Amino acid sequence: MFYVIYPLLWLLSLLPLKVLYAFSPLMYFLIYRVAGYRKKVVRQNLQNSFPELSASERRKIEKNFYRFFADLLLEIVKLLYISDKELLQRVKFVNVEEFFECCRQGKYPILMLGHYGNWEWILTISLLMPENCESFTVYKRLKNRKFDQFMKSLREKRGAVMVEKRNLARSMIRWAKEGKFGAYGFIADQSPSGKNLRNWTTFLHQPTAILPGAEELARKFNYPVFYARVSRPKRGYYSCEILPIAREPRTTSDNEISTRFMQLLEEDILAHPELWLWSHRRWKIKPLIDEVKKDN
Repeated sequence: MFYVIYPLLWLLSLLPLKVLYAFSPLMYFLIYRVAGYRKKVVRQNLQNSFPELSASERRKIEKNFYRFFADLLLEIVKLLYISDKELLQRVKFVNVEEFFECCRQGKYPILMLGHYGNWEWILTISLLMPENCESFTVYKRLKNRKFDQFMKSLREKRGAVMVEKRNLARSMIRWAKEGKFGAYGFIADQSPSGKNLRNWTTFLHQPTAILPGAEELARKFNYPVFYARVSRPKRGYYSCEILPIAREPRTTSDNEISTRFMQLLEEDILAHPELWLWSHRRWKIKPLIDEVKKDN
């Protein structure tokens, strides 16, 4: 199936983005109206996250999300054939100097992102990295091997060094010994696995398990942590402001970095809820009552 779909995606990617967007209403219709892709998950997430809104208000967010999701899929396809120059015209990075200076000094800054806006385009910050500095992108291998290779090659095409999550700690130590400077990018709003269910916070009105990896590594190695604040000024264009979360992670308390990340992400979601990935099963893990009391 992959070998059938890939040539079609490649041909689509040759079209200008403005032309690609002409397919977005059809994508919306097929995903939302016909397939109903994860519609139950989206509705439950919205109901729990916005209990103060009416059903019609939540339904408006739902439809706007699926419209954006259709655009997002086409924008990811466009990554197959888009010049670096055009991509950097469409993604503007703001307030990046402190982040890049940490790279130059060998401090290995950590950039935490959410599934908000077009995170795949934001990862192209690798195109702007200072000389002799790498952009290490942390990822979890996908179950579908062909699709995993497809997404990995898309990211590596812009210069990112892909690091599988289970190999991350060893890789960080090795690169530091070798003097290979760079920054680490984490998409950090994913649901943790059962063995990592230690820390909880309140996120969008719900007890939410925190993915601990980025914070634990930051505190262990004292790598400064930053947040990617993403906005979408208009269709096909994004802005990413790099905000410091913790300049000296070892001085922070347990859970402080992760909680701050979740707070910043929540602010962005509340501002433009349609830009977050509501189809993601973020709350598939429910806390025990004692865990909620302990962390609140």
